[in-house]
Amino acid sequence: MSFQHFPPMRRVPEQRAMCRWAAYRGDPLYLEELVSSPAHSLIEQSHCATRAKTATNGDGFGIAWYGDRPEPGRYRDILPAWSDCNLKSLARQIRSPLFLAHVRAATGGGTRRDNCHPFTQGTWSFMHNGQISGFERLRRPMEAMLDDELFNARGGTTDSELMFLLALQFGLREAPVAAMAEMIGVIEDLAESVIGSILLRFTAAFSDGKALYAIRYATDRKAPTLYASPVGAGYCLVSEPLNDDVDAWAEIPDGSAVTVGKDGIDVADFRPEKRSAAKPLRVAIPA
Repeated sequence: MSFQHFPPMRRVPEQRAMCRWAAYRGDPLYLEELVSSPAHSLIEQSHCATRAKTATNGDGFGIAWYGDRPEPGRYRDILPAWSDCNLKSLARQIRSPLFLAHVRAATGGGTRRDNCHPFTQGTWSFMHNGQISGFERLRRPMEAMLDDELFNARGGTTDSELMFLLALQFGLREAPVAAMAEMIGVIEDLAESVIGSILLRFTAAFSDGKALYAIRYATDRKAPTLYASPVGAGYCLVSEPLNDDVDAWAEIPDGSAVTVGKDGIDVADFRPEKRSAAKPLRVAIPA
């Protein structure tokens, strides 16, 4: 699907999402052009979101950007984005062809730096808007699926970080979208086994420093919002538009996987991969 074929932005405000985020891939851009300069920049959204369940996203923030090295740089803090003068200074000075930025409204996990997005591992970065219902009952069996290296890399307590590590476990480096599909399918199967039902909402962006990926999906068809727009010689993906230009922003449909690469933007259908008998869960489900 080409960008021109996206449906126009809906005018009805959404009331589904928690955090807010923005991501960009294209010719190098100063971070401030998404983070602080637009009329409805990410910093503005941190205290005045218009398409979110709550208007305030003040439980920390983070940015991850790619430059001359394979692994991303990262800056995170627990301060509200609007009150950190360092964030505006960094955003004004850092110019990058690919970056992720996030402001947090916590739905689980304490307000601490290692719970702030984006999360990074090697060359990969990841940020998420959404939640897993009943996560505390699923956390231990999810952690048990990780090998020692990835288990020891877990620094925080959020479902978001654990989903990122599970995607790495399931082959994110080799097949990014397929690994996310397997990760979500495994969680759905696990929730059905442990809880008897599943409610998962997942709108995420992730990158290896070459391509930018995003997924919008929910088991109840109420996924947190995702919009796309050309910005300069690149594309921007956001939780909500950065300005009031309705024609500039297209809503990405629920059940979609987005890839932004050197040849432009592509949107494809997304659905979880259910495990077959040949690929059983590798963990015993606690009673």
